[in-house]
Amino acid sequence: MKIVVDVSELGISGYQAVDWLRAERHVNVALADHRRMSLALTHADGPETTRVLVDALRALTGAAGELPRARPVALPAPHELRLEMAMLPRDAFFGRTEQVPADQAVGRVAAELITPYPPGVPAVLPGEVINEAVVEYLRSGLAAGMGIPDPTDPELKTIKVHAG
Repeated sequence: MKIVVDVSELGISGYQAVDWLRAERHVNVALADHRRMSLALTHADGPETTRVLVDALRALTGAAGELPRARPVALPAPHELRLEMAMLPRDAFFGRTEQVPADQAVGRVAAELITPYPPGVPAVLPGEVINEAVVEYLRSGLAAGMGIPDPTDPELKTIKVHAG
């Protein structure tokens, strides 16, 4: 059974919640984003493991006030996430490329995949024209604790773009 818990009313992010649960209560959580965490109970769980989870969630609620406030994530409007495909992905990926500062990548054609996790859906594909809203979303998400495993620069200070 999947359970999604929104922790935003506690003033913390899902990233902070899962880190705290792991460090303080040795409870591992499946996924987290800027405001939620996803828990999984299986046929292997019973009253004891469920009790550990509930106790850990209660303790998190009590400790949340001591954690730093969640960093905001600049969520783009849905239409801002639909980037224009300017060239074939293979041509952008395998063509001539250059690393440019992230803010200078706006308006350029991406030459790499950039996938925030979760949700694990690419925000930028090779061949797409990068817009400011997506760069802001990715950089603010990274600062808030979002995992972005695939860009060349894991800190997203630079982005690989097509140079042709």
